[in-house]
Amino acid sequence: MKIYGLKNCDACRKAVKATGAELVDVRAAPLDRATLERFQAAFGAALLNTRSTTWRGLPEEARAGDPLALIAAHPALMKRPVIEADDGTLHLGWGKDVQAALGA
Repeated sequence: MKIYGLKNCDACRKAVKATGAELVDVRAAPLDRATLERFQAAFGAALLNTRSTTWRGLPEEARAGDPLALIAAHPALMKRPVIEADDGTLHLGWGKDVQAALGA
């Protein structure tokens, strides 16, 4: 199992602690376009965190751009954690539904 997120994100740390999974820090190891496309196919617009301070700091022109390009340029814009189970199933966030699905 892999958890994609940020090492200083509370939800990511909780997910790692509960599952024992490997954390892939998207700032330290930026995701390639194919991986981002796979995440977007699974989660759609929910992948882009429009509540973040990074999002609020972007000009309107940038917000209107390609969401995957925005996430590639600003990894904190990715809603997190994105959890990839051993069977390839993807989960977004660390809510009770995800915890139940992963048996955590």
